[in-house]
Amino acid sequence: MKSVFVCQKCGYQSPKWLGRCPDCGEWNSLIEEVSEPVSAHSSEYSSTPPQNWREIGVDKELRFSTEIEEFDRILGGGIVRGSVVLVGGEPGIGKSTLLLQISNLLSKKQRVLYITGEESVSQTKLRGERLKIEAEELFVVSETNLNLVVDYIKKFSPQIVIIDSIQTLYKEELSSAPGSVSQIKECTAQLTLLAKKEGISMFLIGQVTKEGYLAGPRVLEHIVDVVLYFEGDKYYNYRILRAIKNRFGSTNEIGVFEMSERGLLPIPNPSRLFLQNREERNPGSSVVCPMEGTRPLLVEIQALVTPTHFGIPTRKSSGLDYNRCLLILAVLEKKIGLKLQMQDIFINVVGGIKVVEPAVDLGIALAVVSNFRNILVRKNYLFIGELGLGGEIRRVPQLSRRINEGEKLGFEYCVIPRSNLKSHFKNIEVIEVKDIQEAINVGLER
Repeated sequence: MKSVFVCQKCGYQSPKWLGRCPDCGEWNSLIEEVSEPVSAHSSEYSSTPPQNWREIGVDKELRFSTEIEEFDRILGGGIVRGSVVLVGGEPGIGKSTLLLQISNLLSKKQRVLYITGEESVSQTKLRGERLKIEAEELFVVSETNLNLVVDYIKKFSPQIVIIDSIQTLYKEELSSAPGSVSQIKECTAQLTLLAKKEGISMFLIGQVTKEGYLAGPRVLEHIVDVVLYFEGDKYYNYRILRAIKNRFGSTNEIGVFEMSERGLLPIPNPSRLFLQNREERNPGSSVVCPMEGTRPLLVEIQALVTPTHFGIPTRKSSGLDYNRCLLILAVLEKKIGLKLQMQDIFINVVGGIKVVEPAVDLGIALAVVSNFRNILVRKNYLFIGELGLGGEIRRVPQLSRRINEGEKLGFEYCVIPRSNLKSHFKNIEVIEVKDIQEAINVGLER
């Protein structure tokens, strides 16, 4: 056996220590591990022979529901039998809470094995009692040895397995420490092989690094079928679950949950949540409608423009693409003569949600102009449109769906780019504008 230095982010191996990984560019990520000799061996799980495409049968019950609509939405309509789902997020964000709730619901009809490597069985039970868990076919074991975990799975024959967390597992045959690249990669690969062979739906909880990436090599995300990531500040009472990878559905869907004493509760109408307690009579506030997959979300944009006391003004954005905000400010200066050279500007998406879609450009621009001129944005106005470098307002996709969402929440007017919109709306008036100057004339009070 010999030692090698392995990058904990990408898995790159080097015979000597390097300060910077030449593959992914990460600094101080190479850690010494013992290189195991490679021996020829056959897998204990025999492979099936090749089958003709037309003769392959598809089980209509291959996908089943978790009874949590928001979670099913992200997965593409439910859990696929034999799939491996990796759930990542910051500590305390609610990963274990959500999967314990899912275990409770699924155990009513199927056998669930919950394997914890971070808590004792009694600690898990104590957390479950707080969530009012009354599981019927839920079995819990505290174990970190992969070989024993595999034995438990074969002994209890569960339909669903939850492992909390994959970083705590280790394989005895490997001399590296639990959580290292070699251990995570080998444990995940063996569990995935077992899930495919036995038709077990498996959930792996993954921890994240201080930079916000899933701990372990990038190959971990390639091995599993689905990668879900929890977003949101743990000090807020809601969470956003987003699909980063999904072999059986769209990666554009999100699920919104609210943290309560009873655990994570799904929010079927998140737009109403993001707009609650909104004070409409403050300059610098506008409402926009970004799309998250097929779901429109109404969120509030706030802007604060104040004279700077330093030579270089401050530009800050929260929840928005910083470079996109600079582009919008440049267009406002050039096309409508806004004097922003000596102004500190802060732009925020209320609630901490992240929005990167250009369709919110018009709302950002109106919020900045409103606060700078101390003029209110008109009441019950919704703004949808992309801002071009020439000051023109450009079309955005799925326009009718966005307007429908605004109509549901009681907005009376919607400012959009000029388009061939054929849909007719009963309770909301659609106002088409050509450029940013026309939008300002329409959207701000006089």
